Amino acid sequence: MLVLRYSPASPYARKVRIAADLLGLSERIEIVAADAADPADSLRRQNPLGKIPALILEDGSALYDSRVIAEYLDHLAGGGWMIPADPSARFAALRLQALGDGVNDAALLIRYENFSRPEALRYDEAIAHQQGKIDRALDALEAAPPAGPVDIGHVSVACALGYLDLRFAGEWREKHPRLVAWLEKFARAIPAFEATKA
Repeated sequence: MLVLRYSPASPYARKVRIAADLLGLSERIEIVAADAADPADSLRRQNPLGKIPALILEDGSALYDSRVIAEYLDHLAGGGWMIPADPSARFAALRLQALGDGVNDAALLIRYENFSRPEALRYDEAIAHQQGKIDRALDALEAAPPAGPVDIGHVSVACALGYLDLRFAGEWREKHPRLVAWLEKFARAIPAFEATKA
């Protein structure tokens, strides 16, 4: 059996869990929590970066990060499902995945700045820089919400929006009604989205 090391709040682990569900692989994966901050957690031996998600294969080797894991799961399912085979659709999906993951990257850096540093040491310019990335990405997605069959790009964007809801009280919603409508439609169509909510 495969083992997914994860944290319930991780948007990247959520992406992998949703992809596994959509590919019909959930029953083949044991979900095991990891504490990336704990030096004693075996995660650091499984992934030298000490980051989640990490997928432990049946031979004991590990795959990381979420992009690699998603591609591996797509391969296990026969290929071309979450990551389309057609070059045009493939690179559109991968670009959308990069946009969703980029929103998560920026949101996590803001969270770390706000919650890991004492207030006197917080760097407002760094926070504003990361917020600018999120704002531009959301504006691009508002102008052109994901369309067509669900692929890894759709899942990545949905998980990024879910993370913004979780950590930033859904502040993005007011200015992005088309994106809100898209996420509501995605959530109705993909039960794993709600099932993986932290």
